[in-house]
Amino acid sequence: MVEPIKNITSAPEISREKSVELYAKAKTYFPGGVNSPVRAFKSVYGTPLFIKKGDGAYLWDADDNQFIDFCCSWGPLILGHNHPSIREKVMDVMQYGMSFGAPTALENELAELILSNNSFIEKIRFTSSGTEAVMSAIRLARGYTKRNKILKFEGCYHGHTDALLVKAGSGLVTFGETSSAGIPEAFAKETIVIALNDKEALQKAFEEFKDEIAVVIIEPVPANNGLLLQHKEFLQYLREICTDNGTLLLFDEVISGFRLSFTGASGYYDIKPDVITYGKIIGGGLPVGAYGASAEIMSNISPEGAVYQAGTLSGNPVAMAAGIAQLSELVKPGFYDDLNRKTEVFVNNLLQFIKERNYPVQIDQIGSIFWFAFTTQGTIRRADEIDPASMENFKKMHRELLNRGVYMGPSGYEVGFVSAAHTTDILDKAKQAIFDSLDVVFNG
Repeated sequence: MVEPIKNITSAPEISREKSVELYAKAKTYFPGGVNSPVRAFKSVYGTPLFIKKGDGAYLWDADDNQFIDFCCSWGPLILGHNHPSIREKVMDVMQYGMSFGAPTALENELAELILSNNSFIEKIRFTSSGTEAVMSAIRLARGYTKRNKILKFEGCYHGHTDALLVKAGSGLVTFGETSSAGIPEAFAKETIVIALNDKEALQKAFEEFKDEIAVVIIEPVPANNGLLLQHKEFLQYLREICTDNGTLLLFDEVISGFRLSFTGASGYYDIKPDVITYGKIIGGGLPVGAYGASAEIMSNISPEGAVYQAGTLSGNPVAMAAGIAQLSELVKPGFYDDLNRKTEVFVNNLLQFIKERNYPVQIDQIGSIFWFAFTTQGTIRRADEIDPASMENFKKMHRELLNRGVYMGPSGYEVGFVSAAHTTDILDKAKQAIFDSLDVVFNG
């Protein structure tokens, strides 16, 4: 039984004095005062919080405010902040040097750990970021198929590569339109954009551009523009139409990889793409990415093949060490069962409260990922189904949560993550803060 609403008042504002001072100084150094746009807090209230420390499920900012963290460095901190196994492994490796630009045994160790527990890929190439991994995978697909066009889905984000930083134009099937200055129109014209969850558009695209599409790229769990969960049937159809047309299927698992399970969304849905990309989770949150495929497809990568890709920091020993420590924890029996079950209980408790209060909120969840959608229409599967006006409610909730000691990503289009460090007691505290915040949003 949910407690009746009483004493609906906003929580006292946290101190941001030092963060405000740091932000003012940062604006003299960096465009907008930040080194990545969403950090500027433009979609929520107040100035950005400058983080000083993270430990377990908690963050502390420059003003010593403490928060339960559901951002987890945008997902990769699946063990929480400052995990002792990762910290100790990194410190042990660092005493011998931090960058060589040459092979190390650590690369072999991390690759073996990944490949021996993931039947969806046979060979892998490490990069320094998820964006770099996707860019390289696209080049590989074009080189392998000898085709130029890319098909992507509106609402899926694949990093800031020119050819993929595009939005949909008008019509069922359309060439992408540049969504950033500095991207030549000719680049975007090689990218076809269609809506998610639309078989008709997919069929039409392959009819119009037969034998021209090198690769179809999708987040199998779209989680950069809300959590736009797809039916398995749609992903399976995508696999089949790519096979029938000699087009490679690329699963961008920078978020879902090693998050839903050790084999990511590929394993969750039991669908084998031709190429998979991964992000910072394989480096314990340090700057790293990777792409993998069959040995036959990967043989096209230089120096074995003609598709060139390189990087001085690829396979960086510090990132490899962090990855070995993190993935060694993830591969332990029961890890994902415990994490996903804990998240499901947490979300179901929130949904029960929302139902009893009759609030217009939907929480979608898969594995340890969740998303607040201020709607009554049920699961949202396409970007154009999100009402931009609903973000005002998230904006209010975000302020209330910060003032109650809960940190979420500063945009209503971002998802939340539960880590192994989020105990039942911590989740119960967060749950109450969310209850109170929603009461303020809808009754305050």
